Amino acid sequence: MASVVEICNSALNQLGASTILSLTENSKNGRLCNARYETVKDSVLRAHPWNSAIKRQTLAADTTNPDWGFSKQYTLPSDCLRVLTIQNYQSNYKIEGRKILTNDDNVKLVYVARITDPNEMDVLLRETISAALASDIAYAVTANATLQQRMAEKYQLKLSEARHADASEGYNTDPSLGEADNILSEDFINSRL
Repeated sequence: MASVVEICNSALNQLGASTILSLTENSKNGRLCNARYETVKDSVLRAHPWNSAIKRQTLAADTTNPDWGFSKQYTLPSDCLRVLTIQNYQSNYKIEGRKILTNDDNVKLVYVARITDPNEMDVLLRETISAALASDIAYAVTANATLQQRMAEKYQLKLSEARHADASEGYNTDPSLGEADNILSEDFINSRL
């Protein structure tokens, strides 16, 4: 079973630093991990449409409407880190703040959600978050700019590896998509003729 402390300790191990027992531990490393983990995790989650972080939700329209430009607005879910799409991909919509503005009567949203339980994350995603955290806190822990640079490079490699594995898994198998929603290769060939 993975935990936030394990992810933080993995980051600290990469830096050759002392590990922690909890995020509330009164040590420099505990305070750094406690202060930076959530922000770093959310930024890594937002960086890619991770399969393990994608959620779907039908939104209810707000009781107030935008002043102009669109007829309806919908509040984004509280755990929404990044909007991927709404089901009606031909719809005209705009995201402003924590609202989706549109003329549609309903919004079926696909989004990247904030994950709080590391066990819901893919193992490569957890490793990427650990590398990102190591990069983020490296200088504060070690005062070594060279190590911080190496950790930043390691994070980029882990991110690339995790994105590749994630993107090649289970794509384009959504049974809810009708034939009209799938773009076929013959559509592109016919358009060139």
